[in-house]
Amino acid sequence: MPTPIDAMRERFLQTGDNADLPIVDAHHHFWDLQHNYHPWLRDLPRIPFRYGDYEAICRDFLPDDYFALAAPHRVVKTVMMEGEWNPRDPLGEVRWATALKTRCGFPDALAGQVWLDRDDVAYVLREYQSMPLVRSVRHKPTAVTRSEHTATFAAPGSMRCERWRAGYALLAATGLMFELQTPWWHFAEAAELARDFPSVTIIVNHTGLPADRSVEGLQAWRAALATLAACANVRLKISGLGERGLPWSIERNGQVVRDAIEVFDVERCMFASNFPVDSVVVKLNTLFNGFKAMVADRTPHERLALFHDNAVALYGL
Repeated sequence: MPTPIDAMRERFLQTGDNADLPIVDAHHHFWDLQHNYHPWLRDLPRIPFRYGDYEAICRDFLPDDYFALAAPHRVVKTVMMEGEWNPRDPLGEVRWATALKTRCGFPDALAGQVWLDRDDVAYVLREYQSMPLVRSVRHKPTAVTRSEHTATFAAPGSMRCERWRAGYALLAATGLMFELQTPWWHFAEAAELARDFPSVTIIVNHTGLPADRSVEGLQAWRAALATLAACANVRLKISGLGERGLPWSIERNGQVVRDAIEVFDVERCMFASNFPVDSVVVKLNTLFNGFKAMVADRTPHERLALFHDNAVALYGL
């Protein structure tokens, strides 16, 4: 029997009207800082952050807060990303989010925190397999600046670290996907990982972090994206495109988004908000309106894939 979301999809395919477009937000956060410990959001001094001062997000952000910002867009499902919870309590965030889902109806899926080079990695992954919300895991590998990076980079905790890779290898037996957040100049290492473990789906976070918007920087970013796009088991989240000290805009980000979609193709991309983190640089209404405008020339089927269907299929929503 058709669901309300099915009806919404069909209406959008008929009208092409963005007012009818159902959205899955494929990457956002919830946190309750009054009751839970996220070191980077609670401890002083604050850590260095790519958007600069992030004091504005060091407060509770729960489903009611999110949907108040998302109006008037039709966000129908959400995928919560781990929020660097207390590392001494590796399962606590998923347990909290599961209770939140029972109480509020969201999130619909979750990327859990894991440390692939820790002794507890096998235990944590085994526990995640019994937690219905968990579809993927994230561990940000060790990274360096572009000027420090070399073709043979293999630091402890990096994607070429033997201990880190041994933890990653365990994912193949779990069915869990891997959320990759690393700057694009580390994508050669990521491509090695994708080729060596073809049964593990890699989901690139935040468009590969194209912070350098110079002509040369964007050419190198696009080439790095193409290296990963050559691996069939890689997907791309279009999100996290803010720039420190600059307002988020279609003018600054439109070509970046269109290039990312061209490299990965529509069927392997999805839009996401990264809220409340990206609220440091953009309002949620502006973000969704901007994404819609950037792909306005695409067919309704393609737009539906980017905003809804691809994330539904990938995360089993």
